[in-house]
Amino acid sequence: MAEVNSPSLTERKPLSQIFKDLINPIKTVSFSSKVWDRFLILIIIWGTFAYIHQLQSGLGITAMRDYSTWGVYISNFVFLVAVSLVGFLLTAILKLTGIKWATPISRIAELVAVAAVMFAGLSIIVDMGRPDRIHHIPLHGRFSSPIVWDITVVNIYLIMSVIMLYLPMIPDLAILRDRYTDAPGWKKKLYTLLALDWKGTDEQYKLLNRANRIMMILIMPVALGIHTVTSWLFAVNSRTGWDSTIFGPYFVSGAFVAGTAAVIIAMYVYQRAYKLDAYITGKHWDMMGKLLVLVSLVYLYFNINEFLVPGYKMKKLDAEHIRALFVGHEAPLFWGVQILGMIIPIILLIFKPFRKPLPMMIIALFVLVGGWLKRFLIVVPTQFHPTFPIQNVPENFMVYHPTLAEISITLALIAGVLLIMTWFVRLFPIIPIWEIAHEEGYHQVEEEAKKPESTE
Repeated sequence: MAEVNSPSLTERKPLSQIFKDLINPIKTVSFSSKVWDRFLILIIIWGTFAYIHQLQSGLGITAMRDYSTWGVYISNFVFLVAVSLVGFLLTAILKLTGIKWATPISRIAELVAVAAVMFAGLSIIVDMGRPDRIHHIPLHGRFSSPIVWDITVVNIYLIMSVIMLYLPMIPDLAILRDRYTDAPGWKKKLYTLLALDWKGTDEQYKLLNRANRIMMILIMPVALGIHTVTSWLFAVNSRTGWDSTIFGPYFVSGAFVAGTAAVIIAMYVYQRAYKLDAYITGKHWDMMGKLLVLVSLVYLYFNINEFLVPGYKMKKLDAEHIRALFVGHEAPLFWGVQILGMIIPIILLIFKPFRKPLPMMIIALFVLVGGWLKRFLIVVPTQFHPTFPIQNVPENFMVYHPTLAEISITLALIAGVLLIMTWFVRLFPIIPIWEIAHEEGYHQVEEEAKKPESTE
């Protein structure tokens, strides 16, 4: 095999060992994994029953009322769309700029993106009182409606994200087809079908690299558009708290933070569960920690900008909204998000000892939870500061606390994302085999994969 002097990601392991390490997670399912599967499925079943109850009884079983017309469902939608942008960040931006260290985690980022955007679309449906009329949006939707823009961009981004996930997997599928000889029959058929008769010729690699590059370029405006359009759902409204010209870049920068945190958590789980320490190394943790600091600093700037400008003017409704967030009944949640979900993580990750797997995973959990709570603070509180005063309504119309049905459906959506990420690694390599091998200097990957394991 020909080798080149390239930076080692795997400490020059034999190619046969790379195959074994990265295919083994597909072959073995631990008892704890089976328990995890059943736990997620139970949550999804419980959430499904809650949604059926909501369909039968109407949205009246939620806490959404005349003033709080949006609640956790829209918060979930904005959050999941945000998380989905990480595939664009780690796959398109970093790869197009020639940054190689992201190769082992690129598929994790793409998987997070696909799973998140799928359930972002479902979040829109569960928020609808009449989901049976969803077909009216493409058939009768008006161009002037931001909802039409949003649903269009979400579906385009989902399709492109699936393609971005699938294309680099084709050589790996061929390796599984040839290498995973004891796979169940349905898996063999699946790998053979999806591998598209891949043989690893120079022409095929050129075509694959060209297709990947085209998709990376095409997904950039779509990825920016999906979260910019999501921000327009709020920004085109004159309501205080949403009437802002910075919501587009503000939402995009916040999406990079939430998505990066989600990938860090996934990295930790996959590394520990499948013993991938040789492939997800200290360098990757260090670089991901620095990346999270970078995107968090950009997001911090927009957070300051969001409140500095209206706070300086202090118009009547802006003043009420800001006081409620800063010193009112929403202050504990607001300051908890800012301090625990952004400021402290930035400070800690500046120091190298905190850019290690366990500390980073814990920090990323705080950042990710803070990311969801931040979306909740964007969606809900501003609805209680309308232009006309709230009066002559029941007391429960003046507050919003999610009901059991809303919480159950929300947990089911999150469980769905986690289940996709769990099942994916049972079918496909979570670390790109052929890209790792090529960066290590091995070029005849397909030919080596065809050799029986017993002869290695």
